[in-house]
Amino acid sequence: MTNSETETQLSDFKISDTGKKFLTGLLRGIHTIYGSIVFLILFLIFLPPLLVPILFPKKFSWVGVINRWWAKLLFIFVVLPYKIEERSALDRRKQYIFCPNHFSYLDIPTMGLNPVNTIFVGKNDMKKVPLFGFMYGRLHITVDRTKLKSKYDSIIKSREAIEEGKSLVLYPEGGIHSRNPPEMVSFKDGAFRLAIEKQIPVVPVTIPHNWIILPGNQFLLRQGNVSVIFHEPIETKGMTLADVDRVKEKVFNTIETELRKYNK
Repeated sequence: MTNSETETQLSDFKISDTGKKFLTGLLRGIHTIYGSIVFLILFLIFLPPLLVPILFPKKFSWVGVINRWWAKLLFIFVVLPYKIEERSALDRRKQYIFCPNHFSYLDIPTMGLNPVNTIFVGKNDMKKVPLFGFMYGRLHITVDRTKLKSKYDSIIKSREAIEEGKSLVLYPEGGIHSRNPPEMVSFKDGAFRLAIEKQIPVVPVTIPHNWIILPGNQFLLRQGNVSVIFHEPIETKGMTLADVDRVKEKVFNTIETELRKYNK
C-alpha cells in the first residue's frame, strides 16, 4: 500500500468520525428542543393547579404533589427513565432539609421526584423566566448570592417556611460550581445551621448521573437513566451550632462515597 493510499484511508476515517459527531450532536439538539417543548407544555398544563397554593398559602402541600407529577411526566415523555431509591423510609408527615449534590440543571426536576412534599431554596435566576419565574418566585424561596440583603432575606424566609411546616431543598454547594464533576465543591453552612436551629433532620441526596445526561456547561441532552438516592436522615435534635461542621462533613462524605461508587 502506497503512502498516498494510506493517507486517503485516514482522510476517509476522519470524515466518517466527523460525520458521526455531527449526527450525534444533531440528535442531541433535537432531543433537547423536544425536551424543552415538553417542559413548556407540562408547565402550562400544571399552571392552573399551581395557582391554588399561591392564592391559598395553607395549601402549600400541593406544590410537592404537583412537582412530583410534573417531574415524572417530564422524564417519561422525554424518554429519560428514572429511579428513586430511599435508603431509609422517609416519613411523609415529617419535616426535613434535603441536601443534594448539584452538577446539572436537570437536578431541579429530579428533586421534584422527592416523595416528601418540599419547596426549593435556589438562585433567583429562575424569576427571570417569563411566566415560570412568576410561579417559581411565589412558591419557592429565591436568593441572589451576590447580595448580602438577599442572602439574609432568604434565611428569614427559610426559617418562616419551616415554622409553617414546610420541608426544604437546599443545594449546599450554592449552585452549579464544580468544574470537574462528579467532584463536589465545598459545602456552605446555611442548610446545616438552619437544620440545627430548627432541630429537624438533614437528608443527604445523591444524584449520580445528571452531570452526564445534561452537563452544567452544555445545554444538550444525552440519553441516560436519571437516578436519585435519598440517604438515611441525619438527626439534629440536641445539637448546637457548634456541630455545624460535623453535620456538614457527614452529609458531604455520604454523597461523595455514593458518587464514587456510581462514577468509577
